[in-house]
Amino acid sequence: MPAMHYTLRWPDASETVCYSPSLVIQDYFQPGQAYALESFMAQLRETTAIANERVRAKFGFACSRADDQLSRLEAQARRWAGQPGARVEVLGFGPAH
Repeated sequence: MPAMHYTLRWPDASETVCYSPSLVIQDYFQPGQAYALESFMAQLRETTAIANERVRAKFGFACSRADDQLSRLEAQARRWAGQPGARVEVLGFGPAH
């Protein structure tokens, strides 16, 4: 199963390199595009669920690394929850090492 990394830029201009166990994230987000925080997180939850189902179908269990990644991103996103105009930019995708 191809895994990948993707890089996010948060409202404070900090960046986070993230992990996905599936390429499905590329179906939801475009490099260079900024998304409203709440919308981004909703789509990220959906992509993580799809990726986990793909891993489960292939290996018989979900990807704990993807779940951990989502939990960390949820915690980061809470910093800007309710802030008008808060956006997350997807900077790019790359192969997982």
